[in-house]
Amino acid sequence: MPPPLQLFALSATADLGSRIAVELKIGVAAHEEREFEDGEHKSRTLEDVSGNHVYVVQSLHSGPQQSANDKLCRLLFFIGALKDAGAARITAVVPYLCYARKDRRTKPNDPVTTRYIASLFESVGTDCIVTLEVHNPAAYENAFQCRAIALTGTPLFVDYVNANFRNEALSVISPDAGGMKRAELLREQLEATLGRSIGKGLAEKHRSAGIVSGNLFVGDVVETTALIVDDLISTGNTLLRAARSARQAGAKRVIAFVTHGLFMPGAAEVIADPAIDQLVVTDTVPAFRLASRNKIVTLPAAPLLAETIRRLHEEHSLTDLMVF
Repeated sequence: MPPPLQLFALSATADLGSRIAVELKIGVAAHEEREFEDGEHKSRTLEDVSGNHVYVVQSLHSGPQQSANDKLCRLLFFIGALKDAGAARITAVVPYLCYARKDRRTKPNDPVTTRYIASLFESVGTDCIVTLEVHNPAAYENAFQCRAIALTGTPLFVDYVNANFRNEALSVISPDAGGMKRAELLREQLEATLGRSIGKGLAEKHRSAGIVSGNLFVGDVVETTALIVDDLISTGNTLLRAARSARQAGAKRVIAFVTHGLFMPGAAEVIADPAIDQLVVTDTVPAFRLASRNKIVTLPAAPLLAETIRRLHEEHSLTDLMVF
């Protein structure tokens, strides 16, 4: 028998943590978070963790009350405290991992923050880290020396397409060259699920000094419902460029599938653009920046995260969850 499973959810991600606990049919373990007058803080477990396998949920997006830096610092300190309290194994469940987009040098003397984040987690005693739809799975895996699991939103998206667009001609589009593997995974799984051929396409994108360029589109999307897939939406300009290109290439409808909805300023206008018919996201990042959620469908991530935790705890395979 494995040691007892304990699930903690820090306050900034308490809602998602509670939904994961419901899926696991357990309670959320008790802890205390205390703020000091000068802005410092501490977190401590209120339960005995000695010899247990402990899972800590914290999504590291910015806002609404805490920045990404705040959430990261609190998570790291709490993991260190759990290790000091005798936890046998600590898994950080980080649905959205901050600083993962800067995974290589694109300018002289650039930071490689993915590697620095890995060092921070490992320094406080993290035994395993789980994240969902990390920006670059290969860079993520290479950055960590502890076990690093990169889940994908593909199973959630496949189920949604199967339930809503099963009988339509479909194509899957990557909004840039870096997302081709993600798009191909979705296309292959849709073909296996639906038992028929799915088209594909690629939109060109170049980014330098914050300026995006490129107008080339290749692929066969004529008279299809085009499914654009990406890891996140920030301002949404990348999605909109791909959607307009797909429309010009003959797609009759465009549905965007994005795991993390950051929805920074400008995103609302992009979503409202007629080139995008619907945007499907998960609830790893609450859509607190949007006043209106028209055209947005939100899929729950808790079942996927809970199943991953269950299998890790019972030492079962994660292969069919399509982890990278």
